[in-house]
Amino acid sequence: MIRELLSEMVLYRLLADTSALPGIARAAELAGESKESNTTAREILGEAVYDIMELAGEYDFRGDIWASYLTFYIIMDENPYSLSAEKRKPAKGAARKLAMGDLKVFYRLFSYDFTDLEKKLGVKYFSLLKKGSKDTVMSAGLGKEFSMVMGELSNRLKNAADEDAFIACVDDYYERFGVGDFGISKAFRISLIGGSLNFDPVRFMEDVTLDDLVGYDIQKKKLTDNTEAFVKGLPANNCLLFGDSGTGKSTSVRAIANMYYGAGLRLIELHKDELLLLDQVIALLRNRNYKFIIYMDDLSFEEDETEYKHLKALMEGGVETRPGNILIYATSNRRHLIRETWSDRSDVSMDNGIHKSDTMEEKLSLANRFGIRISFEKPDQKRYFEIALNACRKNGIDRSDEEIIALAHRWEISHGGCSGRNARQFADDLAGKTGID
Repeated sequence: MIRELLSEMVLYRLLADTSALPGIARAAELAGESKESNTTAREILGEAVYDIMELAGEYDFRGDIWASYLTFYIIMDENPYSLSAEKRKPAKGAARKLAMGDLKVFYRLFSYDFTDLEKKLGVKYFSLLKKGSKDTVMSAGLGKEFSMVMGELSNRLKNAADEDAFIACVDDYYERFGVGDFGISKAFRISLIGGSLNFDPVRFMEDVTLDDLVGYDIQKKKLTDNTEAFVKGLPANNCLLFGDSGTGKSTSVRAIANMYYGAGLRLIELHKDELLLLDQVIALLRNRNYKFIIYMDDLSFEEDETEYKHLKALMEGGVETRPGNILIYATSNRRHLIRETWSDRSDVSMDNGIHKSDTMEEKLSLANRFGIRISFEKPDQKRYFEIALNACRKNGIDRSDEEIIALAHRWEISHGGCSGRNARQFADDLAGKTGID
């Protein structure tokens, strides 16, 4: 009986406490006792199946939905065993023995026979769940790479020859991809709930690549070289991407997150007004077996804002060393991040014939904390047309180059000049109009 199986769970409490299985167990206990109990059992079972389908809809389960459902709880449950396995330091002693017992329960649940329960209640819920669809488990909503991994894991667990093979599959997944939301999502935002800091997954991130950014080859190489070193555990620098708006700075960072997801890179988006939480963020991330980029988009500070001093100390110069699995990438329209004024020059002094300004030095010091500084300049008209053509072809627009360039030129004149953003907006507008026509 499912109730007895759940009672054996010790570490994997997500399944035992929060899944639909307790409802299924209750329905199984009531089934067959009387007509009234069967009615109640069907209601309880229907609610449990609804919960399964709701989760399947949220995460786009496909294939054997029952197997996908159980797989989901294996990959999401952050417990002493799974967290230890993520760090490639398998738990020993009591923790391992308890986990082995739990995973053996999972193994039995994967092949659990619901025929008798369905017959008693006159339903075919689990027959339908197990039949599922012919597609792989999970679509590209959480990333194509993870869809393939999830599908592979679900199938391997479902077809495991015995308990040992089943457990070996789970351990292999933890070692390669980790556990919980960090294992399945590329990017996160932060939130405070009841004083507790949480990482909220960005479920659907734009599937952009660096190839979508026309030109800027030198800039892209600097960014990928630094990130490549980082994910390989080699020394790497914090990065500042600065320059004109609409040139692809933010797109480049998102593309990097897509590119290195399979290598364990995760993006944590942090806003300027959340800088005081940076200590907590770093404390929670330092012991996870991932590489994290803390991403600050459109970062800049005004005269009266002093949060930059906190960021500066955390990047370099503070007592606590920045963990090796964390880098900071920021984008800004300002090269020096902090607004400069003519009054900054009022404290200029002479030192061995060199003009020095303490105010200006203070403002430059934050940008100098970024070892890699990459400039993104507004494209000239030729490159603007190249970006527009590339975006139009990606949108499936079947028009001649000459016609697209003429229309892009008109868009440029009416929308404030040449920029990558203007080119992409033009392509989207033209694709919409083409679809209507």
